[in-house]
Amino acid sequence: MKFAIVFAWVAATLVFTGLAAAPSVAGELTRADLAAKFSPPFLLGERDGVLPIYPVFRYEGGQDRLSGYIFESADLAPIPGFSGTPPNLLVVLDADGRFQRVAVISQHEPVFVDGLGPEPLDRFVEQYAGKSLTQNVKVGLPRERASARVLNGANATIDGVAKATASVRIINESVLAAALTVARAKLGASGTAKVAATVKPGAEPMDFAALERQGLVTRMVLTERDVERAFAGTAGEGTDPQALRNLDGIFADVRVAYLNIPSVGENLLGKANWARISGQLDGAHALFVSVGGRDQPFGEAYLPGATPDLLTLFQDGFALDLKDFIYERPLAAADAPRAPFAILKVFGRAGFDPASPWRIALRVIREKGQIWPERVGHDFGLDVKLAERWFEKPSSATPEDTGWRSIWRDRARDLTVLGVGLVLLFGVLAGQPATMRVPRLVPVFRWAFLTYTLVVVGWLYQAQLSIVTLAGAVKATATTRDFGFLLWDPPSLVLWMVVIVTAVIWGRGTFCGWLCPFGALQEFVASVGTRLGVPQIAVPDRLDRHLRKLKYVVLAGFVAVTVFWPAQAELAAEIEPFKTAITMVFHRSWPAVAYAVFLLIANLFVFKAFCRYLCPLGAFVALLGQARRFDWIARRAECGSPCRLCERRCRYGAIERSGAVDYAECFQCMDCVVIHQDAATCVPLVLTMRNATTKPPAKQSTGIPG
Repeated sequence: MKFAIVFAWVAATLVFTGLAAAPSVAGELTRADLAAKFSPPFLLGERDGVLPIYPVFRYEGGQDRLSGYIFESADLAPIPGFSGTPPNLLVVLDADGRFQRVAVISQHEPVFVDGLGPEPLDRFVEQYAGKSLTQNVKVGLPRERASARVLNGANATIDGVAKATASVRIINESVLAAALTVARAKLGASGTAKVAATVKPGAEPMDFAALERQGLVTRMVLTERDVERAFAGTAGEGTDPQALRNLDGIFADVRVAYLNIPSVGENLLGKANWARISGQLDGAHALFVSVGGRDQPFGEAYLPGATPDLLTLFQDGFALDLKDFIYERPLAAADAPRAPFAILKVFGRAGFDPASPWRIALRVIREKGQIWPERVGHDFGLDVKLAERWFEKPSSATPEDTGWRSIWRDRARDLTVLGVGLVLLFGVLAGQPATMRVPRLVPVFRWAFLTYTLVVVGWLYQAQLSIVTLAGAVKATATTRDFGFLLWDPPSLVLWMVVIVTAVIWGRGTFCGWLCPFGALQEFVASVGTRLGVPQIAVPDRLDRHLRKLKYVVLAGFVAVTVFWPAQAELAAEIEPFKTAITMVFHRSWPAVAYAVFLLIANLFVFKAFCRYLCPLGAFVALLGQARRFDWIARRAECGSPCRLCERRCRYGAIERSGAVDYAECFQCMDCVVIHQDAATCVPLVLTMRNATTKPPAKQSTGIPG
């Protein structure tokens, strides 16, 4: 292990050496590169004096008229991807805030670098053309039915990419954040990128009526007549018989409040409920919206936790992203109207400023016809302007990026299933004196859990950990100092935390032996080989010891490539077959598939050869395992001499001739623990029992004097 520690020191030296020379994230195209993308009558202007953007002009009527702006997303919204490097998109925005073009300049997302290839990402960003910042552009399911989007109102849904959900959400966040920065500075009224005002602390006791009198709750009442007038002259006129029967009836009674103001949040929801919610916002904004009357935007068709289809938030003419918070408790204000309501969240990066005027728009849809109905929509806007006395002056701090939180909510069910599996595993491993006493049940549990790891954790949840994450962390340390990319893949982040904790408790084995999907796949393949009688190759001890050091060399080499040749890091990561076998399920180019299959075939002859000799991730976890403070596998004085049963049974070669356990090579299969506790298998226990049964009974006294 001294060898491993030396390599850890070398790797750390490489990291800190490379930091000084590491470039910062910046745009990649020169003015000449950008100018070449336009032809008459369009021409490129000079770089803006404040923002790293270029105006685009159109020669028309004898003069140059502003057509829009061109810029790179990495200059304005460098949100790191899974490799730690922000994707860089070329964005062309017209003078009305509409996307003319979005194209990929560079990206290092592992799934697009080689897995799926760049083509799906190119097709994804092409969908932005024609979309407007006055719409809430959201990423939908890859095959979401077009009919499900007809009622989206001011929302615009673009198709996601299967197996790359988190990556395309990061890219969507990058595009929108960069475009909104430009739009606010050049196309809006604010003159600069918005920084949200902060609310003053302290709450004043108020009932609902007082909140309305103080202007903290804004109301809009729409009668059936108001709605009918709005559709006059359109295909929707006269198509609602219920409205025509009672034009003075209430169609919608809308109330809106900004919950971040303590006087609103505490009085409306209750102090305890608001404290719980506000603790989860982390820089985001919360809006209360209730809609009474006949219109029911929060009815059965409403999808909790998603983007509302019929409600849109506008500020400075631009639509901002809204997400449902999933709040199902009753209101605390006793006099509050008992109308259906929702709590909607506005992410911090959207730049929403509650102290400036904003608008909530309610979209009403009418249909004409039955076979191929013609749909007509109209937005009814409720304007909100809160008094200045509720706010502090805006700080100059950059709003916190909270866009990743939506994916945690979307994957709440996955995280629950993952958490149940982890708790079960920890219970079995931690309670080994009891859980290992029935030898026949241990392999049953192990094979069941390995199936869960391969199928659920690996193929379904796409949570195969990879050395690519280490590369991302190194790049983030050297460039952006932003590790937010880790938050876009919740199951993987949870597993990384588990790796760190269990490495300190048990060592490398918990991850490598139980939670690595590719490791589980190797065990299944090896089991098939055993049943087929495939002969095992016994690697000589001396050669085995040298080969085990190779994985630390691979790790150090990978870190060196990441630091000094970061563009090649994704290629270097191909030493791992994880992307091929788990992420892409062998749907890759033939060289990648051939390499993964070769490793699985080698595993038939030398058990888990890749894990033991080549895996850089295994080497990294083994180094973390050096923090382990105790030897948790029990040993007896007879272990190693004369008994060598555990050593011979260990297929990982983790037990030395002396009987000691090499925890850096232990995969925590628990076989030796079962043997140690089994009186029918453990040689010292068997001999003890045998001696006890064959020892002559002690002479008993008859009680008669001799």
